[in-house]
Amino acid sequence: MIQRRPEAFRTHGRASVLALIIAAGLGGPALAQDAAPQQAPAAGEIQLPQTAQPAVVQQAQSGVANRILVQGNQRIDQTTILSYLPIQPGDTVEPVVLDVAVRTLYRTNLFADVQMALDGTDLIIQVVENPVINQVVFEGNSAVSEDKLREEVTIRPRGIYTPARVQEDVQSIVELYRLSGRISATVTPKLIQLEQNRVDLVFEIDEGVSTGVRGINFLGNRAFSDSDLRGVMVTKTSRWWRLFSSNDNYDPNRLDYDQQQLRSFYTNRGYYDFRVVSAVAELSPSQDDFLVTLTVDEGEQYNFGAITVATQSERLNADFLRRLLPLQEGDLYESDRIEQSVDALTFAAGSAGYAFVDIRPTYQANPEARTVDVTFNVREGERVYVERIDVVGNTRTIDPVIRRELLLVEGDAFNRTLVERSRNNLRTLGFFEDVTITEVRGSEPDRSVVTVQVTEQPTGELSVGAGFSSVDSFIINLGITERNFRGRGQNVVARLEWGSIRQQIDFRFTEPKFLGRDVRAGWDLYHSRYDYSEFSSYSYASTGGGVRLSWPINGYTLFSTRYSLRADDVTVPGNFCTGGAGSRALCEQIGESINSSIGYTLLVDRRNDPIRPTRGWTGTLRQDFAGVGGDVNYVRSELDASWYHGFSPEWVVTVQGSTGYVAGWSGDAIRINDRFFKGGNSFRGFETAGIGPRDLAQGTSSRGNALGGNFYAIGTVELTVPNYLPEEYGIRTSLFVDVGTLGILDDRYKLLANGTIDTQIVDELALRASAGISVHWRSPMGPIRLDFSQVLAEEDYDVTETFRFSTSTQF
Repeated sequence: MIQRRPEAFRTHGRASVLALIIAAGLGGPALAQDAAPQQAPAAGEIQLPQTAQPAVVQQAQSGVANRILVQGNQRIDQTTILSYLPIQPGDTVEPVVLDVAVRTLYRTNLFADVQMALDGTDLIIQVVENPVINQVVFEGNSAVSEDKLREEVTIRPRGIYTPARVQEDVQSIVELYRLSGRISATVTPKLIQLEQNRVDLVFEIDEGVSTGVRGINFLGNRAFSDSDLRGVMVTKTSRWWRLFSSNDNYDPNRLDYDQQQLRSFYTNRGYYDFRVVSAVAELSPSQDDFLVTLTVDEGEQYNFGAITVATQSERLNADFLRRLLPLQEGDLYESDRIEQSVDALTFAAGSAGYAFVDIRPTYQANPEARTVDVTFNVREGERVYVERIDVVGNTRTIDPVIRRELLLVEGDAFNRTLVERSRNNLRTLGFFEDVTITEVRGSEPDRSVVTVQVTEQPTGELSVGAGFSSVDSFIINLGITERNFRGRGQNVVARLEWGSIRQQIDFRFTEPKFLGRDVRAGWDLYHSRYDYSEFSSYSYASTGGGVRLSWPINGYTLFSTRYSLRADDVTVPGNFCTGGAGSRALCEQIGESINSSIGYTLLVDRRNDPIRPTRGWTGTLRQDFAGVGGDVNYVRSELDASWYHGFSPEWVVTVQGSTGYVAGWSGDAIRINDRFFKGGNSFRGFETAGIGPRDLAQGTSSRGNALGGNFYAIGTVELTVPNYLPEEYGIRTSLFVDVGTLGILDDRYKLLANGTIDTQIVDELALRASAGISVHWRSPMGPIRLDFSQVLAEEDYDVTETFRFSTSTQF
């Protein structure tokens, strides 16, 4: 707020106000979104005009100007004014010349009024200077910070006031509020006159209400449900739990982007001629939210027809290029595969020494056959080199983080495909709300200047969750994530989880471009405690950390390596092992041990969607070698694979398989905390640690103590089925069958202390099986899962269950 000075204004009186009106051309109504009715200004305030027009020549005279005199200037030196003037002493002036001179001075934005006239042989120039801005003040803003508003306006203290610049700033502020979901915001600029032709500029802001999104409806969609399409859109419906998100505010620009996302979603699933017929946002009568309705025309599903490559250059073999394309005739039409094909052709030509190729696909649809013929036209383009790359708009993210995602550097041949891929790389980071890359001509015809314009967005998240499960009882989750730590693109995660079985705190740090290369490096620190007294008579604590490296082998394969060092402490009840009563499988585990291991993971992901896949497969191979120092020696190997096939978005078959084996070396047996335990979420129909080897003589239940196993193999067939519930509920239902086994203890753990066989230790690789229904709910509290199971095959000592309720919080 600025200090009003009514006494000063009464002293200057009407003369001061009149002088300011003459100086600035005031008197018109102020503008915000629409022209508002003019109101009487308060004492000491004068509303801004809509426009200011250049003055005209006072008299239409002709003659010789032997002398030029400037009058009315206060701050601006006469020499400076004459330097702008296109007239010199001794020149013959005419009305046309005087008019040009007036407009030339006016375009400097230094003057509110310019008058010229000949007085004999003297050219008299009468000027009225524009006021100087003393300070810029914002009033009425609470939803948008003053710092953010100052970033939007161009007028600064000690700058020159012009009505046009003020109106531009008004529109910038209104646009900022519109993007924040406040469509009804208005801005009224006002001037407060000060001495020495200075003014205070006040932007009075009426923020209005935050206009949310009450609902998003679709008309015309048959192949995909409303919930599927809402998941594609960035715009979300307003819900009370979206406290830290602005995507549930109505923004027309965001809605335009959502239409592009919908088209990409459909065209990647065969719907070549999909289009959004209309997108209508209706303001509710209360004017505080919108109802968005999108009408779509899905069209029919198409396959690829004839695929050809046409080239005008004899040095590029069209047949060879055709064999490089990642698509075949008869495949389902996917627009992303067109882009992949263009990339493949571009890089193939570049590898052969032809960096200046222009590849443009053309399409020919055959509605009767439901196919799309695609021709890739390859021709040499104009040879243009990148002279300079400018990065603008990043106030937090440092330049190297942005530049390392660009596939072009200064001196490279300009390539539009690489430019677009660079833009996608930057968008994938998640640091920027918008990324625009433009090209302008450089200092030479064969040079170009590339400008990367980014708009940053918040990258920090605070996650708080609480839930209840049939196993962990009450669970509390607290997490802090920063995906762009210190503006360097680094990822930092701190998480705390507290439940009846597991209590864990961990901290993770990841550098996505280690040493400037496409290598992810990171380290982890953690401390956890596990209480398995309900399933087996032991508990253990683990404290440790590790380092990791991962890098892509190709577009769908990732290789990771790691080193881990941890201290484990296993405890059992005080009287459990006294007098040789307890089994060696448990009693020999008591105490502390150091586990030092190295390992690797190979991940291959060929799914069509990482969230809700309907096609493709994924596989993971993991191996860890313990014994690089420490007290524990073993080799652990695990393999997971999943295959997906969707008959429709509602009917999807998933086949999953996993197996693992851990074996000691150098005479070591496998400790209990390094064995595999299965059941619960990993094998439905059985409790946690409900299957596998067991000590029947001891335990907290009649089924004895679970001992875990060195080998497991589990297979799952799951069919997602429609449940006919409203899609906005976010409930997915599936039928499942789980089949598997767990077993193979080390032989030493099957013996008594005297070396005889312990008949109370059971270890059979018997087949277990279960079937049932799983219900997944994306609830406001986090994902919730309900499992209703019927065991089909079991052993007498297994611990089964027919219902499981679990929840988790995703970070």
